[in-house]
Amino acid sequence: MPQQDNDTTTNDMRNEQQTASSQEKVEAQAASIRPDASQTEEQGGTQSDAPAGEMSFWDHLEVLRWMLIRILVVWGVVLLAGFGFIPWLFDHVIMAPSRSDFFLYRLFQRFSEASSFMPGQLIEPFHVTIINIRLASQFFLHMELAFWLSLLVTFPYIVFEVWRFVCPALYQNERRGVRFTFILGTVLFFVGCFVGYAIVFPLTLRFLYTYQLSATISNQLSLDSYMSNFLMLTFMMGIIFELPLVSMLLGRLGILHRSFFHRYRRHAIVVLLTVSAFITPSADPFTLMAVFLPIYVLWELSAFLIKPDKSAEGQTD
Repeated sequence: MPQQDNDTTTNDMRNEQQTASSQEKVEAQAASIRPDASQTEEQGGTQSDAPAGEMSFWDHLEVLRWMLIRILVVWGVVLLAGFGFIPWLFDHVIMAPSRSDFFLYRLFQRFSEASSFMPGQLIEPFHVTIINIRLASQFFLHMELAFWLSLLVTFPYIVFEVWRFVCPALYQNERRGVRFTFILGTVLFFVGCFVGYAIVFPLTLRFLYTYQLSATISNQLSLDSYMSNFLMLTFMMGIIFELPLVSMLLGRLGILHRSFFHRYRRHAIVVLLTVSAFITPSADPFTLMAVFLPIYVLWELSAFLIKPDKSAEGQTD
């Protein structure tokens, strides 16, 4: 019996030693997997820039729903307010290029007094006779202008709401880039619309309306023709002015490089002059340059917004 007790005690001790050793191995493996405090502090700097908080798919849909509701409410309020504002806007802004007191024509008159370079057809008295040949044109035009005006006014707010929706999913450095892109795109669009309204459309209207195939033909411009050209040229220039933004995006994707703009600058000048001549088919060089220069500035701005090609810089050096 004493011998059996000794054997039992020995077995128990061996089992305890094996259990203790296995526990030590598990703790050692856990310690090797667990990061140190210093590593955690080092990683904290990079993880702090990560998007805070994760949302489920339905949470994203809820945020998107409220974003669309806010946009529709603001757009509806501006639409109703703009509907009563349209008659004044139509007389003093939209129809302004059809009269001789438009600010661009008065600016040409001042330049002609100081220099003889100004073409005579740009300083002659000018007035467009507009007629309506459809019964419901003025009513539907009123509604169409209210729609486009409200969309134009609420465009910055729409960009802001889209920014708020996208911002939580971006890192800190990405937020700065997207914020700059949204602001630059909005500014370029409004500058392009202003160039289309103040320069491109008046010069196109003045040339085409005063052009005569025969002296026996009198020009009377329809309301629909005037408005379709007005909206097309104004918003077309707004879209064209977004080209630097597209170039910057292609540059970040590695598709477009700054060396491309330097290599094909001469070709671009010829193409842009052709496009400018097509937009304003006038015979005088002043009108051609008035349209060409803003578009050429876009070309140089696009080249400036793209990072230089390192291989091209190395070859240049």
